[in-house]
Amino acid sequence: MASKGSSLLSPHLVKLLDADGYHKVKANNGHYYYISRMAMRHTNWLKTFCFISFLSILAWGCFFQGFPLYPGLYFGCSSAAWKKAVLSSAARQEGGQLTVLVTGAAGFVGSHVSLALKSRGDGVVGLDNFNDYYPVALKRARAANLQKAGIFIVEADLNDRVVLSKLFDRVRFTHVLHLAAQAGVRYAVKNPLAYVHSNVGGFVTLLEQCKNSKPQPAIVYASSSSVYGLNSKVPFSEDDRTDHPASLYAATKKADEVLAHTYNHIYGLSITALRFFTVYGPWGRPDMAYFSFTRNIVDGQPIKIFQGPHGEELARDFTFIDDVVKGCVASLDTALPSTGSEGKKRKKAQFRIFNLGNTQPVKVGDFVSILEKHLKKKAKRNVIPMPATGDVMFTHANVTKAQVALGYNPSTDLDTGLGIFVKWYKSYYKHGGEHEGMLKGYKPY
Repeated sequence: MASKGSSLLSPHLVKLLDADGYHKVKANNGHYYYISRMAMRHTNWLKTFCFISFLSILAWGCFFQGFPLYPGLYFGCSSAAWKKAVLSSAARQEGGQLTVLVTGAAGFVGSHVSLALKSRGDGVVGLDNFNDYYPVALKRARAANLQKAGIFIVEADLNDRVVLSKLFDRVRFTHVLHLAAQAGVRYAVKNPLAYVHSNVGGFVTLLEQCKNSKPQPAIVYASSSSVYGLNSKVPFSEDDRTDHPASLYAATKKADEVLAHTYNHIYGLSITALRFFTVYGPWGRPDMAYFSFTRNIVDGQPIKIFQGPHGEELARDFTFIDDVVKGCVASLDTALPSTGSEGKKRKKAQFRIFNLGNTQPVKVGDFVSILEKHLKKKAKRNVIPMPATGDVMFTHANVTKAQVALGYNPSTDLDTGLGIFVKWYKSYYKHGGEHEGMLKGYKPY
């Protein structure tokens, strides 16, 4: 390449270039540049290749990975398309009373509650970062269900203050249902910073946004039964001590409860904490025992059953997803308005903590027997000592407070709930179906 208009090119050379297969291109500086036609062809081919590649990747994501075509994903949170999608999703329909931001909306509990709220006319906007702790394709599939129901999910990290600010600028949320978190007890041993980032940092970022809002929304958020830690008193009650966590995950959830109390006390945020007890059901998390046991039994692989130091069986208070959804919705409906505005408290605000459990702990061995019945297949049981990664021996919820304040009454026993889950699992991951290989290579921590 050479330029005309300087002493570097003689008239004779310019004539040769013009005649010898070169394109003359005028640049912004007024100079002419000569580029070979071969190079031009290569440049045009590269542009075409890049464009086709982009379309191919987009198509692959949409049709094979289940990516919904969210305007916010491709056009950014300042685009007109993004703003329109958010406002449309937040709009209440007939009978709707609330406008709710649901964080972790593509998650297990978040997707179920979002659909329940939307079905009764509430405005719902989701937020999720679609992390890869377990196969993202399942989260994309849940998100596609929400999209069909008219729920828009903003794909962003909860720590992204710019996105949160723009969301709250566009929508006057009456409530926030905060379900986003880095889940899993054992994974915390491997990647503790992920838990601090999501469960503590993300929660503080959200609290800051809420306390600075005008008006402040009421907040309902997911704590965990894991906060009871090494408690030996059963059943677990909300007034029991929770200062002996057994895992880093539990420690972050306990930190959330302390932070929530602080923001409630200083800024007048109305806050309700929900301590979930081993939630299970359709569209659940593949890292949970009921899901991974089902998968391994179907595939003819052994399952690991933990036992205590003296051969004791573990027991869990398994809670079906429909019961938890009712508890979440009731918590939103009974949450009083926050009493502050733009960071200034006017008077004391509501602060509540509830257990959402089933109240009927089941030993893991009996739980496996129920799975075997519904799967019509025996499990290959491998009983091993419980690893020192933070699991506890038992959980058992006292739900008296939730019964009185929320009308919470869990009605799904484990046999019925696992039957519903197994039916969904066999349908969703059926042999030869489009989702059959979705979990291939995935191993829960």
